[in-house]
Amino acid sequence: MVNDKKRSAISQVVTREYTINIHKRIHGIGFKRRAPRAIKEIKKFAEKMMGTPDVRIDTHLNKHVWHKGVKNVPFRIRVRLARKRNEDEDSVHKLYTLVTVVEGVESFKGLLTQNVDVDE
Repeated sequence: MVNDKKRSAISQVVTREYTINIHKRIHGIGFKRRAPRAIKEIKKFAEKMMGTPDVRIDTHLNKHVWHKGVKNVPFRIRVRLARKRNEDEDSVHKLYTLVTVVEGVESFKGLLTQNVDVDE
């Protein structure tokens, strides 16, 4: 019974905003590997939070991570994680997670995880 409740919660479509502290996740990584590792860590974070093994990174998020170069990755980043239904019938996963960047954040202080209502 417990597994049924967890499974039904994972199977629903939802969108949330998170703040990811990239600085602590890439601490000690060599300069030429920092931005690629940051992308991998964002994917790992999204997979853990949303429970879907299929994670897709938006091109704007990739540009935002890389905009200061390979070694000067932003310390924190505000992302929107959207769990969506997979339209591809051949896919083994019913859901995927789309990770996009939230633009226009001046300060990360006091920001919490928020559920977002998507009217698309």
